[in-house]
Amino acid sequence: MTLSLGMRITVPHDRHLSASRCCGSGSRNHNADLAPQLGQENSGVEEPRNIPFMETTQSSMGPNTTQLPTPNSQLPTSNAQLPISNSRRCVKLTLVARGFVAAVALQGVLAKAPTLDPTEIGDVVWGNANGAGEDNRNVGRMAVLLAGLPASVTATTVNRLCGSSLDAAIMASRVIETGDAEFTVAGGVESMTRAPWVLPKPEKAFPAGNATAVSTTLGWRLVNERMPAEWTVSLGEANELLADRYGIPRERQDEFAARSHLLAAEAWDAGFYDELIVPVPRVELARDESIRPGSTVATLAGLSPSFRSDGTITPGNASPLNDGAAALLIGSEAAGGRIGLAPLARIAGRGAHALEPQDFGIAPVEAALAAMARAGITWADVSAVELNEAFAVQSIACMDAWRVDPEIVNSKGGAIAIGHPLGASGARILGTLAHRLRDEGGRYGVAGICIGVGQALAVVLENVT
Repeated sequence: MTLSLGMRITVPHDRHLSASRCCGSGSRNHNADLAPQLGQENSGVEEPRNIPFMETTQSSMGPNTTQLPTPNSQLPTSNAQLPISNSRRCVKLTLVARGFVAAVALQGVLAKAPTLDPTEIGDVVWGNANGAGEDNRNVGRMAVLLAGLPASVTATTVNRLCGSSLDAAIMASRVIETGDAEFTVAGGVESMTRAPWVLPKPEKAFPAGNATAVSTTLGWRLVNERMPAEWTVSLGEANELLADRYGIPRERQDEFAARSHLLAAEAWDAGFYDELIVPVPRVELARDESIRPGSTVATLAGLSPSFRSDGTITPGNASPLNDGAAALLIGSEAAGGRIGLAPLARIAGRGAHALEPQDFGIAPVEAALAAMARAGITWADVSAVELNEAFAVQSIACMDAWRVDPEIVNSKGGAIAIGHPLGASGARILGTLAHRLRDEGGRYGVAGICIGVGQALAVVLENVT
């Protein structure tokens, strides 16, 4: 399976997994003539244009085999991404409904495959971690309709929390490998700004007391009383526990965070993300909004802990709250050749892992090892790693466990700087990984992401450029 094009509204993708992000106004999509007029609920935003997509190729599976074949997914050449908005700063995407943001990403990825007939898309698999607001009725299907694709194009929405869009890519790749389709689109969307408050229904009618609205932005809410208390600690407290267990001090976390901002800013200045970014119409957002190029260990040291009075985790060494989207075109190698799309990378391995919910931050360790075993490689073969930076401490813990060279991890910046729009982050890191492999000439790369409630996913890419 090959990945050729991709788009997202959050973080830039690598070249092998094509992705597109929205950056600002002014971009026009070649598929715009297909898109319906959007209503006022979308704030009068025009249809987006020029957003690339991702493609994959199908792997051959011989008959009478007792061992599962190695995945053979490849990525096409076109990519598109949307810049990530910060929910607590300028909130550039606040007024843009999630269905439309997802449609921008979808149109963007398809715009880079002008020879692809949209009716050939076998399925659209979309990630979304919230689903409590206007995205509640299958936002993937909403994206298809708002993007102007034929009504016959099917779509589903996946919720594996932070891993939703990486899960979407994994699921979409399997559709190709089984021969059920030649092309699929995977992606994800999240608006943490627009996440609603929810008001649970009372157990009895007409209660006399007050009712409490619950935020759906992030983390545990409406917790089942049978859940053990240690499972349902806050995400921040869970990572403070990791810091205690592995002896990772505050200074080391701040150093990692400062590096993320520095590398993200350098990558933008060097033009790494230029070909991946697609503007959101009428939204003045040219770059990822959370990047602070001037961040240093000294400035970060001045921030107060967020979860314990004597804790190590601060707003500076954890990912912010963000809005964004991303999309990838995945297709078989044969189908890509038929319509003139050269693959960027092959999906060589996939892995998942789970442990107790409070330990979710370290779960990528085993997920990556599972994906690498599936690909038949070891860390000695890996030249690039994209690890979603939910928290600096859990990223450091994973790198320490892998004993990997830190210089190959997130060399274009990570989620602490770029942002972590939950449902879109997996597609973002996969796209970025593919582009890094293409530019750096390495053969294998690993994308990994931790997931709340104790899970993680990982994908191995092989450079085929």
